[in-house]
Amino acid sequence: MSNAPRLTALDALHRSLGATMTDFAGWDMPLRYASERDEHNAVRTKAGLFDLSHMGEITVTGPKAADLLDHALVGNIGSVGVGRARYTMICREDGGIVDDLIVYRLGESEYMVVANAGNAQIVLDALTERSQGFDAEVRDDRDAYALIAVQGPESPGILKSLTDADLDGLKYYAGLPGTVAGVPALIARTGYTGEDGFELFVEPQHAEKLWQALTEAGAPVGLIPCGLSCRDTLRLEAGMPLYGHELTTALTPFDAGLGRVVKFEKTSNDGRFVGREALQAAAERAETNPPRKLVGLIAEGRRVPRAGMPVVAGGEVIGEVTSGAPSPTLGKPIAIAYVDAAHATPGSEGVGVDIRGTHEPYEVVALPFYKRQK
Repeated sequence: MSNAPRLTALDALHRSLGATMTDFAGWDMPLRYASERDEHNAVRTKAGLFDLSHMGEITVTGPKAADLLDHALVGNIGSVGVGRARYTMICREDGGIVDDLIVYRLGESEYMVVANAGNAQIVLDALTERSQGFDAEVRDDRDAYALIAVQGPESPGILKSLTDADLDGLKYYAGLPGTVAGVPALIARTGYTGEDGFELFVEPQHAEKLWQALTEAGAPVGLIPCGLSCRDTLRLEAGMPLYGHELTTALTPFDAGLGRVVKFEKTSNDGRFVGREALQAAAERAETNPPRKLVGLIAEGRRVPRAGMPVVAGGEVIGEVTSGAPSPTLGKPIAIAYVDAAHATPGSEGVGVDIRGTHEPYEVVALPFYKRQK
């Protein structure tokens, strides 16, 4: 087994653009091309182009594909219409979050599950194991796709210039097959930036052609290539969770404030699914004895909070930072943190972050920090 990071189909192109590369979840990925701030601001005001080919695609097909996914995941996947997508999670029997996922229904009995890069093998193994007894096939399609995202307010216009697919009729969390710049693609209106945008699943051999076409079409309106660093600050401002930070196997969806993704009312498999009992207990606990809550923190000073730093109030530790960074949009450092319910109300007084022994004052706010104007 080689320990060298995997390369996406766009690896040579990233290097030709002068990208700073980094090992991310076993892949060599662009961290930034030039200025992280410029890349971030381009997505907020114009458009950014991302290589997301490290994400893990798993195809589930067969007469009982929906029943398998209803059993294996916490969401009601059988109720997803063809051409639509759903945000959901896969949990352990004890309710701990294995990964958060997007599931696309591509056909009557065909689904594509998109897992985070670092968890793709774990999710694949879990789905394969959980498929026993179901008339359905789980297929590893990670090598079958490259994934390119165009995100930002100018992205619909850029994409419209390259496709005759009905983008106006494509809702958020939906996908349709089409051709973009002559390349066959699954065009999905999803994203991880808080902006309108599209994710384009294509065969790896077509990735470079599509990237170049998008680059040319977007140049007049300010589109630039963007790396993982600004993707993180964009999702942080939008209050979107990152696996390994806001979501872990030690937390249930109810602990993470995402209990809404768990659908106890689904009727397939007599309502049974992996983790159901533990999740019902977690739901009841959350009502009677609220767990720590996920909140936003905005710095009053300039010091940047980082994951793992204690959140304090009155000399006591009341929580922990899960993600933190300077916010280009707000012009201040921000953080997402789990804090005790007593201090989770926006405007709570006396809350700080212990940054190397100094208690820096922070304002508690509701998430997200940033919401785009529709």
